[in-house]
Amino acid sequence: MARYEPKTAEPRQQTRWADADAFRMPTTGTGRPKYYVLEMFPYPSGNIHMGHARNYVMGDVVARSKRAQGFDVLHPMGWDAFGLPAENAAIERGIHPGDWTWSNIANMRDQLKLLGLSLDWSREFATCDPAYYGKQQAWFLELFKRGLVYRKDSVVNWDPVDNTVLANEQVVDGRGWRSGAIVEKRKLNQWFLRITDYADDLIEGLKELEGRWPDKVRLMQENWIGRSKGLQMTWAWVGAAPAGAPDGLEIYTTRPDTLFGASFMGIAADHPVARALAESNPAAAAFIAECRKGGSTQAEIDQAEKVGFDTGLKVVHPFDGREVSVWIANFILSEYGTGAIFGCPAHDQRDFEFATKYKLPIIPVVRPDGADDNFAVETEAYTGPGTIFHSDFLNGLEIEAAKAEAIARIEAAGQGQGATIYRLRDWGVSRQRYWGCPIPVIHCPTCGAQPADQLPVELPKDVTFDIPGNPLDRHPTWKHVKCPSCHGDATRETDTLDTFVDSSWYFARFADPTAEDPISREAADHWLPVDQYIGGVEHAVLHLLYARFISRALSDAGLMNVKEPFAGLFTQGMVVHETYFDGVDSVGKPAWVEPADVRIETVDGKRVATRLSDGKVLSIGDIEKMSKSKKNVVAPQEIVDTYGVDAGRLFVLSDSPPERDVQWTPGGVEGASRFVQRVWNEFDSFDPAVPGDEAVNASLLRETHKAIKAVTEGVSGFRFNSAIAKLYAFVATVRDHGKAGGAAKREALSAMARLVAPFTPHLAEECWTRLGEEGMVLDAPWPVFDPALAADDEVTLPIQVNGKRRGEIRVARGLEPAEVEAIVMADPEVQARLEGLTVRKIVVVKDRIVNVVVA
Repeated sequence: MARYEPKTAEPRQQTRWADADAFRMPTTGTGRPKYYVLEMFPYPSGNIHMGHARNYVMGDVVARSKRAQGFDVLHPMGWDAFGLPAENAAIERGIHPGDWTWSNIANMRDQLKLLGLSLDWSREFATCDPAYYGKQQAWFLELFKRGLVYRKDSVVNWDPVDNTVLANEQVVDGRGWRSGAIVEKRKLNQWFLRITDYADDLIEGLKELEGRWPDKVRLMQENWIGRSKGLQMTWAWVGAAPAGAPDGLEIYTTRPDTLFGASFMGIAADHPVARALAESNPAAAAFIAECRKGGSTQAEIDQAEKVGFDTGLKVVHPFDGREVSVWIANFILSEYGTGAIFGCPAHDQRDFEFATKYKLPIIPVVRPDGADDNFAVETEAYTGPGTIFHSDFLNGLEIEAAKAEAIARIEAAGQGQGATIYRLRDWGVSRQRYWGCPIPVIHCPTCGAQPADQLPVELPKDVTFDIPGNPLDRHPTWKHVKCPSCHGDATRETDTLDTFVDSSWYFARFADPTAEDPISREAADHWLPVDQYIGGVEHAVLHLLYARFISRALSDAGLMNVKEPFAGLFTQGMVVHETYFDGVDSVGKPAWVEPADVRIETVDGKRVATRLSDGKVLSIGDIEKMSKSKKNVVAPQEIVDTYGVDAGRLFVLSDSPPERDVQWTPGGVEGASRFVQRVWNEFDSFDPAVPGDEAVNASLLRETHKAIKAVTEGVSGFRFNSAIAKLYAFVATVRDHGKAGGAAKREALSAMARLVAPFTPHLAEECWTRLGEEGMVLDAPWPVFDPALAADDEVTLPIQVNGKRRGEIRVARGLEPAEVEAIVMADPEVQARLEGLTVRKIVVVKDRIVNVVVA
């Protein structure tokens, strides 16, 4: 029996697919039903590992199975190629960001091709190519003309060493993640997209995604948009308004039912009142400066200690006339509501922590069911349901009724009104960086901001990074142009677009990447929406939300017709690997060692890691997501050289459900490699001339249809590990039916080759050829099961005694209740359970359950 050799088989099959141009899809298909499969496209960092591979292999399983099921499948690949890493590489290596990026793309393309993915490479593009970003500039200007693009001053995180804006995530302990400089808050003129115009539509659209998107992702998006209904009102100052402040302090609250519980007012550090106070109060200015060093995300604020500064100002309570002090507080976001709140410590945990620290009153005004008027809040805020008390005219009302009554009273007094607001803010798309899509706007001192009249606006290549900051600002010629309106001297916009813009529409460009328009209406109408989108849950909010917004904006502009771009979404788990390190480096961080240079042995019952190159004993670290920084990566080439790529594909899909993490182990991939050999052995040993036994033939036929059913359902339900488990069992079943005849065995093997094809496509092609079938298994139809043959002959019936499970029995499917009752009463375990009891009746639900009622 010949051994299967993946080193020769896999390149042979990839050559066959390439020669046949097997995965190229015509612009609008071939007339079969369409199915668009897309994985979130990668950033070209230079190398991929088996953690990346899992994402693409999952998409490949879907693409190959849908093709076999009769669909025209669009399965493209491209590169999210702009961004800060390339610019940092240029600084560190003395090369141009484009050279670094295109070199990485070439390397990663070769690595991806090793995986045998059914990708249509004819549609490949990179977002850093002017052929792509020029089309992006075209639709950006269309949104500009429609008023969805605007500029305004905005507070940003500014790194004074790198001279650039940092995202919140790039500020670590108040310092720039790269330079280590203390980050400043600055106001810069920034470009924005009016995503808030679509806030309601984006929330409502989540309803139609139910069932095809993970519930947690839909909830995360809804929470990010943060639609809330409440009260916007003004509190009058005690005495004259502070210098530079408005006539009253305007706040927004979602809990007007708790107004009688107010014990302080809180304003954000950059609230107009705080800024006005800082001009004359050094202590206030110092406190505000400290606030600016802290985190600015909601998560960071929630975790930080709640601190404040008593301004000495007071306002008048609208209902009971009390004077309430005004504090600058570090946990209030200026971007949400009005940047000012009333603090009700008894019923908000952040307010509670703040009031506890500064010994402010804690006045409970909502009591839980069953509590009396003595209810007190002592260790944490009470945020549950209940009845209003200690609140004058609101006493005795439930929370929602109290909200309505409080809003009505405030409106009647002319102090405010009910309002709906959103946590979502317009999307700031300006980046003070070179390596990004140039914003196609020209600034004229006479005409103002004008759309560029010649696209694409390409990045100049003759730039240097020897001086911190954006090289476009100091380029001697590129930014100096004539105004397209008055033809006077003008300058180009030197900010570039956020890379989230690049990925907000790429799925539509894939429909026809050669189209003259940004999006081919004909191709987009045919292929969109994406039927199955696959990617990490870390992109559950921003990328997906921006793509949903841009789809709506472009549809309203007449550039496409689909508002929900991704009909189905699957968020896969990570591939994780043990980490190894050799002490710490010069700055105290672990000196990581690659798994390829590590030997694991068991010594005295303990696992010991040694470095292969010098035999030194290493420390074994945590099991973490594969990452270059921890060096705990396994490259596809390593797997190809040792086991073959099909074994690697099989393992990353078989070891756990696809939405969960999978731990990479040598033993796991070795087991997958053994399974590849077992499959091949069944085909290599096939003898069509064996006459066979009729009963065995019939049994194998039933098992074949059961396998077809289980694998089909596993693939369609994204239960790839379950489908593979059934394939393992099916191979063993075929082997156990050694007396099956040639015809029955051929039918089983034909089904097997097609069922394993999405997972191990190279192996499947070799098996298909060995079986003597025509053409490629790639083009063979998916096997279809006969429901009658696929039905289990037996079922497992749980046995309950007085409603409590006490055992189970296996019986023939469809057995009549009387026959089931006889089997139950004869079962020794049931008899033991019933000893000393009187059976009143036995309830049999056919093929489902048995309940014995005793006394």
